[in-house]
Amino acid sequence: MNTFSADILEFDALRELVGRYVGSAAGHALLDEIEPRFDADWIRDAHADTVQAIEYMRNTRGDQSAAAARGAVARIRFSDLPDTSRAVSLLRIEGSGLEAMQIRHLSALIDRAGDVRAMLTGVEEKYPRLADVVREFGDLRPLAKELNGKINPDGSLADDASVALHRLRREIEKQQKHIQSSLERFLKAHREDGLLQEEFVTIRNERFVVPIIAGQKRKVDGVIHSASGSGQTLFIEPLETIDLNNELVRLNEEEMREVHRILREMTERLRQHAPEIAAAAKALARLDLLFAKADFAIEFNCSVPALSGSVRRVLLREARHPLLEDILKRQKKSVVPVTLELDEQHRTLLISGPNTGGKTVVMKTIGLLSLMAQAGLPVPAASAEFPLFDRVLADVGDHQSLEQSLSSFSAHIIRVGEMLNEATPDSLVLLDELGRATDPDEGGALGVAVLESFRQSGAFTLASTHLRAMKIWGANTPGVVNASMGFDEATLEPTYQLRTGAPGKSAGLDIASRLGLAPSLIERARANLSGAEREMQRFLSQLHEQLEAASKTEKELQTQLAAVAAREAALEKEWERKYTAKIREVEERSDRLAKEFDEKARQTIEQITQNVEQRKASEHALRKVAKTRREFQESISAEIGVPYRPSSAGPAPLKIAEGVRVRLKGVRQLARVRRVQENGTIEVEAGFLKMKVTRDDIEEVFADDGGLKLPKGVTFTQAPAGPSWDGGYREINVIGKRAEEAIDEVDRFVDNAAMAEVQRIRIVHGHGMGVLKRAVAELLRKSPHVAKFYEATQGEGGAGATIVELRDS
Repeated sequence: MNTFSADILEFDALRELVGRYVGSAAGHALLDEIEPRFDADWIRDAHADTVQAIEYMRNTRGDQSAAAARGAVARIRFSDLPDTSRAVSLLRIEGSGLEAMQIRHLSALIDRAGDVRAMLTGVEEKYPRLADVVREFGDLRPLAKELNGKINPDGSLADDASVALHRLRREIEKQQKHIQSSLERFLKAHREDGLLQEEFVTIRNERFVVPIIAGQKRKVDGVIHSASGSGQTLFIEPLETIDLNNELVRLNEEEMREVHRILREMTERLRQHAPEIAAAAKALARLDLLFAKADFAIEFNCSVPALSGSVRRVLLREARHPLLEDILKRQKKSVVPVTLELDEQHRTLLISGPNTGGKTVVMKTIGLLSLMAQAGLPVPAASAEFPLFDRVLADVGDHQSLEQSLSSFSAHIIRVGEMLNEATPDSLVLLDELGRATDPDEGGALGVAVLESFRQSGAFTLASTHLRAMKIWGANTPGVVNASMGFDEATLEPTYQLRTGAPGKSAGLDIASRLGLAPSLIERARANLSGAEREMQRFLSQLHEQLEAASKTEKELQTQLAAVAAREAALEKEWERKYTAKIREVEERSDRLAKEFDEKARQTIEQITQNVEQRKASEHALRKVAKTRREFQESISAEIGVPYRPSSAGPAPLKIAEGVRVRLKGVRQLARVRRVQENGTIEVEAGFLKMKVTRDDIEEVFADDGGLKLPKGVTFTQAPAGPSWDGGYREINVIGKRAEEAIDEVDRFVDNAAMAEVQRIRIVHGHGMGVLKRAVAELLRKSPHVAKFYEATQGEGGAGATIVELRDS
């Protein structure tokens, strides 16, 4: 028996849906292994990884510069990742050799793994679980750099794969030209004697030959290698080119031996890092699947489910069946979500309502989402919580079997019997149309007995039914929650909404009427209903009307409460704004009066400070003034009910004079003032650079006390004498450097260029995955020296370089 009913609940189809977002063959292989687990620690770890993957993917969508500011470097893609499973396996076998294309694929793998490792370790503080995945292997990019460029895209070795290979291929080209020249002379000599079938040189059996007419073969000394399909043309190697061809064959054989030697050498080089390569391949496959789950979660508006703790419960808010939602999306329709809650006191949900009303979809939704939760997958719901189920047992659909001579009822009962034997208190049981395919009275009695058995077992149970006996049992049994699928009495159509609190009516006659049966037939059917059945239908209709009215009233009350809360918040905010403005006005008036008081006090004191005794008296007076002023402010503060806050005005700023050091905006190095001109322009000197600035360009002034005292923890290093900048074209190359190292170098380069009044520079960053290019662009956007920047022309490096135009100083 399938413990988790994965086939009935279409878990394989769900895997295929998630598989759309997987990029690599290794990721698909890992996805195929995903299945529900009865392991709480594994499930929680899987969901914790998914949470960080979703956050990362959200931060990589939209503008990449904004994404970088949010903490994500770039989107990681796996769609072009080669399948290296065979090559990785061969590396474990000592003495085995890899083909050129396998080596090329491994080189691409470890190069990509190095980039991904650098990206994720760079954001380790924000995404520690993602960084843990790539910590399982080291940085293999130096190894990839050794192999890069040695194997062409078609799987052949590049000429510069070794010195010997380069020499042999040049000799082969030279020998081929000799042979070509020899055969062209042969063709020219026999052009007029009727010997040649056509005038061209071709290759047969790896030897250069010419085509002649079959009847003329006795006129030529040479070796015949093949004939045309018609037999009219013979391909002959003239005697004078045999030695030349022999030498070419020898060179080709020597080339093959050199290629084989190089491939063996590359294989052994890779085998030295076989465990790390295998770990890198495994980590990339895991990340591929992890980001596929994140993409699926974003696309289907999923949440990461929680596992219940000591208090078990099933809680779903706006849950949707992912396969149904996928189908309806293509039809530009939406799924009606399901919301429900079961707990230890209410473990059984009995769903009734109209045919085609969605009862089966509700049960399949709950069953499939529980499997997804225990397989570490996000679920399409606003929020979800499940207990840890040891079994998910489902009887949904028709199990009639002609091969086993089983009717629908027989197959149904056999399946229910198996589920009764398997169920435990930790199980989830799904029963669709319990007691179907037999007499309604007997089916109802059997259904009640089965549900009672599952209820006593402690399992969470969901069942659907049309049978009146089961509805009555559900309404009168503790721990059973009655629910119904909505039905619009006006349109006679189901609404697919699950409503708890009361059973639903089947509405079979109403639906039959909507589907086109004759009204007279429907009326005869209604007349055949017993009085009790008619009363039951009428009672259920009234009950649902009352529930609908109560629900509407509750929504109106919630809307009114929300409006009142919003109004209260607005009033409180307005009162706070007015109160703050009043306090600010009183404080400003207090400060103004205090300043006037101080000014008058100073004027009075200056009149009496004529000698030493008077100065002592003035100091005493100043202290008295300060005390009086403080008492004055405290009294004002007491009047307005605001704590007294003494003024924190700092010392007056230093004046700009010759010899002092200053800090310029956007320039790291401190400068010394050489001269202050009458027009306000200031000449400064920073290292070997001299420039003219305005007062607005100066950020900070330092006192010249014979030696500059920098803040604690700050050091100053004189910039080295760089190139003789002359305002012309300059460049910096950061290819192969890490992003952090490259950005520091580019930042210093731009500063120096700006101080030297260089107008145009070039930054060479290469192509790669675009990490350096994006990092450089982000720096240039923020730099105060940069007027604009753009991609270089093809003659200047194309997309591998960026041209920067600096502002005029």
